[in-house]
Amino acid sequence: MQYQKIMCLDYGDARIGIAFTDFLQITANPYEIYHCVSQDKDLQYLSDLAHKNSVGVIVIGMPYSLDGQNNQRTEITKDFGTKLENFSKIKVVYEDERLSSYEAEEILKKKKVAPKDRKKQLDMLSAAIILQAYLNNRKGD
Repeated sequence: MQYQKIMCLDYGDARIGIAFTDFLQITANPYEIYHCVSQDKDLQYLSDLAHKNSVGVIVIGMPYSLDGQNNQRTEITKDFGTKLENFSKIKVVYEDERLSSYEAEEILKKKKVAPKDRKKQLDMLSAAIILQAYLNNRKGD
């Protein structure tokens, strides 16, 4: 049996927060914040990163409206996810990301991270929160 990690993206226009699981897919760990260049270069970077880290599934945080409805951001995110799946040949799934940035912000405040330093960590911590939610919500797949 070959073990594979799961990668999670908190996708944005300027930055993408990235997190990975361990090989046993038990814990989610913040990895980095990628600063977007162009869609082609972004897809190449993320695909290479996923393959280098033995990723079997990519989870992308889905930015639903607070009432759970699709919106313009949802469609942009789905479009990017489809392109990434086609480019990388790795399955892409989606996880509700509502309030993940708020939760990440609260964690950073509790850890007494200075406001000017929070932005450097926020997106990758959000990705880890989204990924942990995905892990917690899986039904024995």
